[in-house]
Amino acid sequence: MPRINFHQQLAALKDKLLAMAALSQQALELSVEAYVTRDVALASHVLEIEKAINAAETTVDEMAYELLAKEQPMAVDLRFILSVIKINGDLERIGDQATGIARRAINLDVKPRIHLPIDIKDMGEKVGVMIRRAVQALLEADAKLGESVLAMDDEIDRMNRAVQTELIDVMQQTPSCSEQALSAIIISRNLERAADHATNIAEDVIFWVRGSDVRHKLSLVEAD
Repeated sequence: MPRINFHQQLAALKDKLLAMAALSQQALELSVEAYVTRDVALASHVLEIEKAINAAETTVDEMAYELLAKEQPMAVDLRFILSVIKINGDLERIGDQATGIARRAINLDVKPRIHLPIDIKDMGEKVGVMIRRAVQALLEADAKLGESVLAMDDEIDRMNRAVQTELIDVMQQTPSCSEQALSAIIISRNLERAADHATNIAEDVIFWVRGSDVRHKLSLVEAD
């Protein structure tokens, strides 16, 4: 009976984390939409979602640490709980990045619309795919799907660098557009960071499923 109860608690922990993941994913997608469409009401809704994300983070942490303290799990169950704690933090930070984008959208409401030679919407969609895949990998305990998220991170890094290059040139050539261009640079950086957090989640899923620390291996490759 105790082990049955333990696995029920693990399932409840996973469900709570997945619910939080849905909120973080929604917040990011809506924040990008709010920026692209200049929808202040939508941006304000993102700020409300962040409150729910922060509350969920506290609940997940409390559930995870209680299981660690009371059950003393071993092997794969221990890896799962440790991964949940790290994934929980990354999901909260994705919410933070979404909030940063939403606040920029609100601040830009009074600014004139200008055309910028970048595609924030496309970048946001790609980051959204990364988050969805990372969460799906968690749901299905699919390490291969997690690996597909890692492969996408380089593309987001390239897009972020391209945005900075293009918009610094805009700011130099057209100073009157500097505020809008700077906001777009910051939003691009928010998306790049959100992609990093999605990558972290995927790495933690791989660690849980395989017992393999992908981050450590990557750092050794980079050092070479």
